[in-house]
Amino acid sequence: MSKLNIGRIQNENEDGSASVSGISTFSSTAFLETPKGTTAQRPDNPQPGMIRFNTDSGHLEYYTGDFWDEVLVENNTLDGGNRGIFAGGNDDATPGLYDSIDYITISSLGNAINFGSLQAATTGGAMCASSTRGLFMGGGQGPAKSSGISFFTFSSTGNASSFGNLTSATDFASGFSNSTRGLICGGRNPAGTNVIEYVTIASTGNSVDFGDLQSTRSFYSMSFASSTRGISGGEAPAFTNLIDYVTISTTGNASDFGDLTDNKGGAGCSNSTRGLFGGAYNPGLSNSITFITIASKGDSQDFGDLTQTRRGLGACASSTRGLFGGGMNPSPTNTDFNIIDYVTILSTGNAIDFGDLVTGSSGKQRNKAGCSNGHGGL
Repeated sequence: MSKLNIGRIQNENEDGSASVSGISTFSSTAFLETPKGTTAQRPDNPQPGMIRFNTDSGHLEYYTGDFWDEVLVENNTLDGGNRGIFAGGNDDATPGLYDSIDYITISSLGNAINFGSLQAATTGGAMCASSTRGLFMGGGQGPAKSSGISFFTFSSTGNASSFGNLTSATDFASGFSNSTRGLICGGRNPAGTNVIEYVTIASTGNSVDFGDLQSTRSFYSMSFASSTRGISGGEAPAFTNLIDYVTISTTGNASDFGDLTDNKGGAGCSNSTRGLFGGAYNPGLSNSITFITIASKGDSQDFGDLTQTRRGLGACASSTRGLFGGGMNPSPTNTDFNIIDYVTILSTGNAIDFGDLVTGSSGKQRNKAGCSNGHGGL
């Protein structure tokens, strides 16, 4: 066997690598270093089979001939990175409600795994989380609405336990948090409301009044947070384009942040810098994803598209990835989805398939809530 032991090979102009052919085996106890860079630094004219390390996602990726895809890594274990949760939901069955809690490891790819169960089958709840504890708040239980708040611990699996109660039974609200406080805003009880309430995540107990949103939000509003600011935008059926913000450590009414350019009723997630709005209950629906910079104020900007046009989806995030799970499209007939999409938050571009939610009675689910132990508020 021949050996080639050279520190660097360049072409004759010394402005790029040389083409090496005829080598079938590399043998070393060291490592092979691939080209690396951000998503924005991908080659302008990639060729099928090209491979590189993406410093934004932290994964190897290769060009399929149509798009850049990640080398598949499946690591859905409770000791492997930030965990995302999708809980509750419904489908077209009767009664069609779910009490399931699904989890995924956000830095990997693969299908969700069962974590445990909520205290009751519930759809349209709101979620928020610290780095150790996740909360599920309110929701609908058939024709009735729930005021219950339940919690679970990320580091284990198991069923949710009682935390306390909201001031009133509410469904289709939205939630966000920093490491200390969890907030829930809007929703129906039974009509739309502008109320914002909060709890201290590390304790248990009933929610307390925080303040008011700029306007009434009925359902499908979208929320996320940095460690200081909480954001809530859009809703249905009025399709407001307002984006509100509050300072989480204080109490008081929300202030105007800017306007949505799309996504007037979908799901939201964020890292500490950038927030994403995905999907929509706009007239005609939408598969768009838009973004804002949380520390500033202004209108949302185009990010890319989800893999499917849908509303009623859940979302969660780590510092690098945003995930959108489930949802439905009512046209021409009700179509529910079990897909989970992901994007790299600090780049822009279309979502990529991550895996599937745990299969329910119909195999597909909508109106799930999402949270994680690695979102932007922590």
